[in-house]
Amino acid sequence: MPENLSLFDLAFGDRPDLKLERKHAAPFDGLISGVDEAGRGPWAGPVVTAAVILDYENVPEGLGDSKKLTEEKREELFDKIVTSAHVCAASASPATIDRVNIRSATLSAMVRAINGLPRVPRYVLVDGRDVPPGLKQPGQSLIKGDGRCLCVAAASIVAKVTRDRMMVRLEDHCPGYGFAQHKGYGVPQHQAALQELGPSPHHRMSFKPVRLAAGRPD
Repeated sequence: MPENLSLFDLAFGDRPDLKLERKHAAPFDGLISGVDEAGRGPWAGPVVTAAVILDYENVPEGLGDSKKLTEEKREELFDKIVTSAHVCAASASPATIDRVNIRSATLSAMVRAINGLPRVPRYVLVDGRDVPPGLKQPGQSLIKGDGRCLCVAAASIVAKVTRDRMMVRLEDHCPGYGFAQHKGYGVPQHQAALQELGPSPHHRMSFKPVRLAAGRPD
């Protein structure tokens, strides 16, 4: 049992369980939303969040932690999720991340994704340790939720695919950094491009490697 589990939290095992999740969703008329993010760690690009309310009578097979799925499988599942579930994505720009910090930007985007769903969820499950402030409904955090809960796994896939597509498009507008390949993460190719080209408007100046590349050590 996770150490932060309270008497009022829904209990989940170590892997997704459709029968258990359907049972949890029943008292809420099935309106449980999973929430996750993609892109907290990269040096460039937005952070993207997604909220998903699954139809528990029509759950795509193979849902799991997006980081453990191939790109091809994520794309396949993304199409199935958006055609069978209620979905909303929201993002925060590098400028917003620099202004309020990555944690606050992420939590705010999560609330916007939840509020943007076509159906109003009655309970929210959030991957990680934080429940975003300002939610209109009760909810709980779920550590490693994308590998334990189907609706959170679905949200992780939507967030990841949405952000990856955004970074591929960003490469067309801001060539030379390799955004389409590394999606803004701090790989050697990205570091070398930063040293040669300096930061772009799409980089997060609040992240130390970017500040150093811009000649701003503090």
